[in-house]
Amino acid sequence: MFLTQTVPRQREIIEVVLRNGWDYMRRLLTGGKADEPQLPTPAVLKNILVDLGPVYVKLGQLLSTRPDLLNAAYIEELSTLQDEVPPVPWVEVEIVIRKQLKRPLEETFSTVNPVAVAAGSIAQTHRATLIDGREVALKVQRPGIDITVAQDIALIQGIADLVARTDFGQTYEIKSVAEEFTKALEAELDFTREAGYTDELRRNLSRSRWFDPKQIVVAEIVWELTTEKLMVMEWLDGVPLLSADLTSEQNGNSSDPDRKAITTLLFRAFFQQLYIDGFFHADPHPGNLFYLVDGRIAILDCGMVGRLDPRTQQILTEMLLAIIDLDAGRCAQLTLQLADSPQPVILARLESDYDRMLRKYHNVSLTEINFSQVIYEILQVARNNKIRLPSNMGLYAKTLANLEGVAQSFYPEVNLFDEIKPLITDLFRRQLLGDNPIPSLLRTALDIKSLSLQSPRQIERLLDRVTSETLQWNLSLRGLDGVRRTMDDAANRLSFSILVGSLIMGAAIISTKAQTTQLSFLSSVLFAAASLLGLWLIISILRSGRLR
Repeated sequence: MFLTQTVPRQREIIEVVLRNGWDYMRRLLTGGKADEPQLPTPAVLKNILVDLGPVYVKLGQLLSTRPDLLNAAYIEELSTLQDEVPPVPWVEVEIVIRKQLKRPLEETFSTVNPVAVAAGSIAQTHRATLIDGREVALKVQRPGIDITVAQDIALIQGIADLVARTDFGQTYEIKSVAEEFTKALEAELDFTREAGYTDELRRNLSRSRWFDPKQIVVAEIVWELTTEKLMVMEWLDGVPLLSADLTSEQNGNSSDPDRKAITTLLFRAFFQQLYIDGFFHADPHPGNLFYLVDGRIAILDCGMVGRLDPRTQQILTEMLLAIIDLDAGRCAQLTLQLADSPQPVILARLESDYDRMLRKYHNVSLTEINFSQVIYEILQVARNNKIRLPSNMGLYAKTLANLEGVAQSFYPEVNLFDEIKPLITDLFRRQLLGDNPIPSLLRTALDIKSLSLQSPRQIERLLDRVTSETLQWNLSLRGLDGVRRTMDDAANRLSFSILVGSLIMGAAIISTKAQTTQLSFLSSVLFAAASLLGLWLIISILRSGRLR
C-alpha cells in the first residue's frame, strides 16, 4: 500500500540517489549487472540524506550514533549533519502558537519576537516575554511537519521491510534501524516528552558531589503553556561555548584557568549523567553548550537522550579500567557481557582482535590517547565479530566523542583520562556501597550471616547424597553427537575384528584336531564366516574414507 501512496516521493528519492552518483543504484536501475549492494561512500551518503530533506537528515543523525553498525568513516561524516533550515514565516508560526494556547496570545505574552533565533527541521525557536515579565523561549513545531514525517516514515518502513529480506538487510539490521528511527522521530514530535527529559536532567544536575550544581544550568519548563507542538521554557542569555571570549588579558592564550575549570565542570557533569544517574544528554555538540552572560554553563536541547541501567554502568566503568590497563582479555569479557543476546562467539579470536587493536597504544602516553576513539574501535571490533550490542552503546560512544571534541576545541590541553582519574575511586565506591553505605553494609552483613548459617547444612546434605550414592549428575554438552557416533563406530569395528580373529583361531584349532568329516566341515564353515566378516569390515572402512 505504501508504494502506491508515496510514488512521487519514491521518484524524488531515485532522482536524488542518481544525481549523487550511487553506482550500485545506477547499475540496478539501468539493467546492468548488480552485485551485492554496498553502501554509498560516506560523503555521497551524507549528500543524499541532505538532499532528501529534514527527515532523512534525522535518519543520518541516528545512524551517526550506531558505530556498532557503521565504521568510523561513516560515523565521522554523518556526525557533521545539522538540520538547520530556513525558518517558517511568522504568520504561519503564529497560527500554530494560537492553536496551542488556552488563552489568547495577547493575554499570554506581552511581546513575541517574530524573527526566529534558531530553526531546525522539526521546530524553530522565538524569544518572548510573558505577561508576568519572565523572558522565555518558544519552541514551535513547523506547520505540517507531522504529515511530512508520517509519509516519510511509511516509505522508510516499507523499504526496510523489503530490504530486510536480503542478506544485505540482515547484515546491516535495516529493520531494527528503521524501527528505532521511527520511535525516535515520533518521540521528537511530542514536545511534552522533551520537556519531561529537560526537567529530569535539571533535577539530576541540581545536586552533585563532583561539581558545583550552581555552575550548570538547564532551562526550566513553563508547563502550563507547554503542549505537544509548543514548548515554553526559561530564556538563557548567552553564546555557544566555542564562541565565548575567555582569553586571559595577562597571557593572551587559550590555557586560561577559566577554560580548564569549565572543561572539568563539563566532564564531571556528563560523567555523573553517564555513570551515576543513568540518564544522559546524548547530543553535546557545540550548539547545545552555551556560555551564559553570568559565567555559568547551560546545556540546551534534550531532544536526544540516552539511558544506562545499573548493570551496564558497572560494565562500562570496568571497561574504563580495562582500556587504561590495555587489557584485551578483560575488554573481550566485558563486551560479551554487554551483548544483546547470547550467540556463538570465538572468544580467542575476539581477544586477539582486541589485543591487536590495543597494541598500538602500548607505547603511547595516556595523555595522548583519544578515549572516544578507543571506544569506537572497541565497538568496531565487536561488529566485526558479529556481536550485537544495545543501541544505547552507540549513544554512549557518540556522547563521549562529542564531549571530547568540544572540550579539545575549547581547551586543547585537556585529556579525558586526567579528568577520569579523580573520579574512578568514587565510582567504584558507589558501585560497591551505593550512595548510602550503612544500609549497604548492613544488607551485606545479613547476606553473609545467612550464607554462614545455611552453608554447613547444605554441605552436609551434599555429602550425605554423595555417600548414599543418591547424587545424580545431569550434564548437557553440545557438539558431542559426532564424537559419540565416531566412538560407536570404532567400538563396533573393534568388536567385529575380535570376532573375526576368534573365528579364525577356532577354525585353525579345529582343523589341526579334525579326525572326522563333521569337524572338517565345521572348520571350513568357520573360515568362510571369518572371511566374509573380514571382507565386510574392510569394505566398510574403505567406504568411510577413514583408512588412515
